[in-house]
Amino acid sequence: MTSTAVPATVVVDGGYELAEGGRWVDGRYVYVDILSGRLFELRDTTGPVQLAALDVPLAAVAPVSGRPDTWIAAAGTGIALLSPDGTPEWLDRPEDRTPLPSRMNDGVADPAGRFWAGSMAYDGSHGAGSLYRTDPDGTVVRVLDGLTIANGPAFTADGTTMYLADTAVGTILRCRVDPVSGDLVGGPETFARLREDEGSPDGMTVDEEGGLWVAMWGAGAVRRYHPDGRLLHTLAVPAPHPTSVCLPPGENRLLVTTARYGVKNPAATSGAVLSVPVPVRGTAACSWRGRR
Repeated sequence: MTSTAVPATVVVDGGYELAEGGRWVDGRYVYVDILSGRLFELRDTTGPVQLAALDVPLAAVAPVSGRPDTWIAAAGTGIALLSPDGTPEWLDRPEDRTPLPSRMNDGVADPAGRFWAGSMAYDGSHGAGSLYRTDPDGTVVRVLDGLTIANGPAFTADGTTMYLADTAVGTILRCRVDPVSGDLVGGPETFARLREDEGSPDGMTVDEEGGLWVAMWGAGAVRRYHPDGRLLHTLAVPAPHPTSVCLPPGENRLLVTTARYGVKNPAATSGAVLSVPVPVRGTAACSWRGRR
């Protein structure tokens, strides 16, 4: 295992309370500021542009296949479709039916065209979070429960393996997925378990070589794991709370969202989007293939 601190470029100045969910979509970088309910895009030639603003937290989005500028979103207490003008059409709000005040958290579309998103209780109650799958027909299914802060779903290129972080307990799970049905094959396996002094696993992505990149909340670092679970590399970043990682398919760089939330004396890099040179590339975000 190696550890390095390389120069990070501030791509978007700090100021976001809880930037998250960075994805590469149609040649642009999209991300959210969860607590303010805002969705942004960033292109190389311009600064960030706000695409939508909701009156509930907006945790993650994925593009909708065949519908330009339409998104499926993990927002508020459920899953919604966001029209090009940002108007939500709710598919379901399953967290309205839970005993504790809760919200949706990170989410991603898989290669088969389904959308997966986690949830958490606002007070971080142990075991109150769940993982949901939204099928192409718009049905929202609870796949796992008993999680605490479900974060960073990330899929291998063939869609048969999903990585899922439970941030609060410091665990990364590996789940085998039937790419046809979307059902989990067997129970989740522990892929990595972090000590409290190592930080907490947050947003994740899989690179073109199958390596898993993990933003380490509280540690000012990003980790890269081999598919067999070996820690390959730790990359220091100049912000204590990195929240998500994105590897653009055509560039050797890592885009990292960060948070000001929970930082006593935030620097300019807290709540910013950072760019760090890396030796591998990623893939573009998958789309949700439903509700044409």
